[in-house]
Amino acid sequence: MEVKLWNDKREREMYDNFAELYAIIKATERLEKAYVRDIITPQEYEIECQKLIAHFKTLASTLKDTVPSIERFADTYRMECPSAINRLVVSGVPATVEHRAIAAAGTSTSAAIVAECVQNFITSMDSLKLNMVAVDQVHPLLSDLNGSLNKLTILPPDFEGKIKMKDWIARLSKMGAADELTEQQARQLHFDLESSYNSFMAALPNAGT
Repeated sequence: MEVKLWNDKREREMYDNFAELYAIIKATERLEKAYVRDIITPQEYEIECQKLIAHFKTLASTLKDTVPSIERFADTYRMECPSAINRLVVSGVPATVEHRAIAAAGTSTSAAIVAECVQNFITSMDSLKLNMVAVDQVHPLLSDLNGSLNKLTILPPDFEGKIKMKDWIARLSKMGAADELTEQQARQLHFDLESSYNSFMAALPNAGT
C-alpha cells in the first residue's frame, strides 16, 4: 500500500523544500569537517561554502513561515549538525572569510561588517536571479550594500564596488518606484555586483599576513 506524505501540490512542494533544506545542512556539515581536516583546500572550501550559504538563505526565506527556527528543524530530524548550524545561521559567511576579516583589523567588529557585506552582495544577486527587478525592490538592497561597504575602513574610497553601487543608486533614484529594470539593465547590474564581490573578496588580506 502506497503512503503519500502530501495531499496536494502545495504540500508536496513543502516536503520537497524540507528535503532540500535537510540536504543543504548535511552538505554544509560535511564541508566544514572536510575543511577542518585539511581534506580540501581553503579555496575549494570557500567556493562551495558560498554556494551552500546562498542556497540556504534563499530557501530559508521561502520557508520562513513553515520553518521559523532552523535549529528546531535540525533537532526535529535529529540531524546533529552543529558546525553547519553555526556556519549557516550564526555566521553566514565561510570560515575563510571570517579569518581574513579578523586579520584585517583584529577585531570581531570588522568580521561582523565583512559578514554583513557578503550577505548584502549575495542577497542582491539572488534577488535579481529571482526576477525582483522593480526599483522599490532593488534600491533598498543596493543602499544596504553601499552602507555596509562604507563602514569597512580597509576599503579605499575609490573601491570598485563603492563607485558602481553609488552610480546604480543614483540611476535608480531618477526612476519611479514601480518602474522595472530592463533585461539588459538587470544583467548589467548582476555583472557589476559579481565583479564588485570578487574585488571585495580579493581586497581582504589573507589570515596571518
